[in-house]
Amino acid sequence: MTFRIYYDDTDAGGIVYHANYLKYIERARSELFFSVGQNPMDESGHFVVRRIESDFLASARLGDMLEVKTSLIELKGASCTLRQKIFKEGVCLFEAVVQLAHLKGDKVARIPEKRKAVLRLLSKA
Repeated sequence: MTFRIYYDDTDAGGIVYHANYLKYIERARSELFFSVGQNPMDESGHFVVRRIESDFLASARLGDMLEVKTSLIELKGASCTLRQKIFKEGVCLFEAVVQLAHLKGDKVARIPEKRKAVLRLLSKA
């Protein structure tokens, strides 16, 4: 997923506010499902973040074009772990390892095969 940094993404100095990186990787995860005609939240359930380990490596600024790349680390019955990186002109600015749990209602549930198929489209980390 590629996108531009706008004024509302930044602080008074024109640098992207740190919490926005989490929003960008969330949007990329949702876009993965939208891009294949699935809604990331439907009757089969949805994913929630269980754990994030992140590294802020460099700053993005107003007007920058960024790209989020997502790869699959592990896929289990009711959870998965992804590596998500944000790049500017080939330089990694942010990296996160994100563990997701699949829920149906408020209970942990097996990931349906249609969702697993989408996750398997991601390159291995």
